[in-house]
Amino acid sequence: MDSFDYVIIGAGSAGSVLASRLSEDPNVTVCVLEAGPRDWHPFIHIPAGFMYTLVDPKVNWLYKSEPSEWTGGRAISAPRGKTLGGSSSINGHIYNRGQRLDFDGWAQRGNRGWGYADVLPYFRRSERRMGEADAAFRGNDGNLPITDLEWRDPLCEAFIEGAVEMGIPRNRDYNGTTQAGVSYVQRIVNNGRRVSAARGFLHPAMKRRNLTVRTKAHATSILLDGKRAVGVRYLKGGRGGAPVEIRANKEVVLSGGTINSPQLLQLSGIGPASLLRSLGIDVKHELAGVGENLRDHYAPRFVARVKNAISINERSKGLRLVGEVLKYAATRRGILSLNPTLIYVFWKSDERVDNYDLQLTFTPASYKEGVQSTLDDFPGMTIASWQQRPDSIGFVRARSADPFEHPIIQPNYLGAESDRQVLLAGMKLARRLLGSRPLSKYYDREEFPGPQAQSDEELMAAAKERGTTTFHLMGTCRMAPDSDPTAVVDDQLRVRGLDGLRVVDASIMPTMPSANLNASVLMIAEKAADMIRGKPALDAVLLKD
Repeated sequence: MDSFDYVIIGAGSAGSVLASRLSEDPNVTVCVLEAGPRDWHPFIHIPAGFMYTLVDPKVNWLYKSEPSEWTGGRAISAPRGKTLGGSSSINGHIYNRGQRLDFDGWAQRGNRGWGYADVLPYFRRSERRMGEADAAFRGNDGNLPITDLEWRDPLCEAFIEGAVEMGIPRNRDYNGTTQAGVSYVQRIVNNGRRVSAARGFLHPAMKRRNLTVRTKAHATSILLDGKRAVGVRYLKGGRGGAPVEIRANKEVVLSGGTINSPQLLQLSGIGPASLLRSLGIDVKHELAGVGENLRDHYAPRFVARVKNAISINERSKGLRLVGEVLKYAATRRGILSLNPTLIYVFWKSDERVDNYDLQLTFTPASYKEGVQSTLDDFPGMTIASWQQRPDSIGFVRARSADPFEHPIIQPNYLGAESDRQVLLAGMKLARRLLGSRPLSKYYDREEFPGPQAQSDEELMAAAKERGTTTFHLMGTCRMAPDSDPTAVVDDQLRVRGLDGLRVVDASIMPTMPSANLNASVLMIAEKAADMIRGKPALDAVLLKD
């Protein structure tokens, strides 16, 4: 049996950071297990390639959530990365941290050391901000370049001008002092190429002799000796491959992500006893919260036809596309260098709300039936909106004892009345933004849901018909104090009641940040690496109220 000090399950954003940081110590050995292949696929590295990786089974688990009432009985795709870099190799490249109150809320729930002042140094440590930045909030020497979107076109400029006319101010840095306002996105792209966590952290670290990375290694169980995790069993080459066991002398670190981490715990006999017994899995450690507390952002999209301007839809077809390919090859610019969202709006659903609970995105493109892998045939533009901190809670549960069978994923989208009310406010704001005076020159007509949808009931019917995930699943191995019956890990990310086992990924989040999740996952892994190494936490940042 091979033996390492640390065995990390999953080479996604968290696993890549952990592998890099832990292997900085030449006196320890680290092994990373990744179920997918190396990140060789060319579409991973071209920003617009997300349209293809979203549906490519070679690099994507291609999960689907269960149908529910507020999705109109539809099963919603839940893409997750299956390659080095994980979802950071197939996502929309966006860098968005969230609000100060998000993390202060984590600490107020009893998670010591997770307030905004505590986590800000770890946000700063991972990033290399390229552009205007306030040093109190932004880092400049980290592994990942954070750049401003350089693309400018009449549709985007008119959209921003319209938002400003409606009283939404421009924000020069939504990852700085305040999130509120309208701005072009910040992204983890440099010189027209995606910089995944694998490219930023893992690949440089793979030059070290004490780091071993094994791809196509599908973990099937965490090995326990009593109440201590001592290793991992995996299949070499995936289904049908030879079983291999490796030992962890110090710790097993589970970084499989919000879907895979709870599933592997459950397959290993760690989770709700009733569920495990129903699947014929021996209960080795009862932990009721494993797989519970799932949340995600659910977004309906308004689509309008464009006139008097060329949208990305036209640029991606025929001779124009040939020109764009040549432009990208020569300059790393053009539509192939773009991410799916170009502009952000952060705003309130109601003036009485203390912090901003709406996120809206704009892009001068539109997708067939809202699916972001196929562009419409007509010139279009899209605005999406969602509730930043959803109250609807779902679950992830193993479907069987077969590690290759996809688990049951039920986010219960819009199950909470509060989410529906905030979403309605967001949809109405989205429609007003599309109808702004500066955008009127380019606004032809509303394609979806269409002008006939005016009442709250009609808007919610549209949300049911085409609303979809924004790919921000979290919470299924929740960090919480012992008093919380759904707690899976403590504030050191150690699995409750077990030794030698931690979970480090988006599944540990107690509540949803007001953001895309990749930036927060990088922060969590940076902080966890210090915990695992026994290093003191970085000094908290003193901020003015």
